[in-house]
Amino acid sequence: MSEHRIGDVARRAGVSVRTLRHYDEIGLLPPSGRSEAGYRLYSAADLERLRRILFYRELDFGLEQIAQILADPEASTDDHLRRQHRLLRERRERDAALLTAIEHEMEARQMGISLTPEEQLEVFGTTAYADHAEEAERRWADTDAWKESQRRAAAYTKDDWVAIKREADASMEAFAEALRAGEPASGTVAMDLAEAHREHLSRWFYACSPAYHRALAELYVSDARFAATYEEIAPGLSRFVRDAINANADRAGAADG
Repeated sequence: MSEHRIGDVARRAGVSVRTLRHYDEIGLLPPSGRSEAGYRLYSAADLERLRRILFYRELDFGLEQIAQILADPEASTDDHLRRQHRLLRERRERDAALLTAIEHEMEARQMGISLTPEEQLEVFGTTAYADHAEEAERRWADTDAWKESQRRAAAYTKDDWVAIKREADASMEAFAEALRAGEPASGTVAMDLAEAHREHLSRWFYACSPAYHRALAELYVSDARFAATYEEIAPGLSRFVRDAINANADRAGAADG
C-alpha cells in the first residue's frame, strides 16, 4: 500500500503542513500510520478523505460540520458526490446572482447614477435602467452625447430616476400595445411613439438627433442584451421598435427637406 509523508501530502493538496497537523490533532484527518521515526504516513484512503474535507472547506463549511458529515457511517462515496454536486449548483446560482448585482452596480456607476444600493434596488428592481451601459460606452464613449448623458445623470436624484424609469416603462409598453394591435412600424402611431422615445432621451440624457436615434435603434436588434429586454415584453418588439425609429427618422428627414 502506498503511503505518503506529510510534506508530500501538503504539496499535493496545496495546503500547509501546519493545517494537516491541526486536522490530525482535532481528529478530522488522523494519518493511518507512522514511520519508525514517528513521521505521519497517509494512505490513499486518507488522501480521499482530505479531498472531501478540502471540498467542503471550499464551500465554507466549518471543521465541526465537516467532521459530522464525514462521520455518517451510511454516507457512501456516491452520497458525497451527490451532495457536493448539489452544493456546487447552489453556489453557482448564488454566485451568478451576486455577479449580476455587481455588474449592475458597476454599470450604474459608469452611467453616473448617484443612488445608494438601496435606492437602486427600489427604483430599478433586479434590472438597472443602465443595464446596457457597457455596450453603449464601448460604442460611443468618445462622443459628445455620451459625455453629456454622464454629466446629466450624475446630478439626478432618486425622484428623477423614478420619473425616468416610469417614462421608459410606459414607452416600451406603448410600443408593445401597438405591435399587438397590428399597427405597422411605418405607420403614424408607431412613428409618434418613436418620436416620443427620442424626446425622452433628449429631455433626460443628451440631444438625440434622428440620425443618432437611428444608430441607437440598431442596438435593439443587433445586441442580444438589448433585444432580450424587448423580446421578454413581446415577441418581435425589438425589430418593431427599430423599424419605427427608422421610419420616424425618415419622416424627420423628409420634413427637413
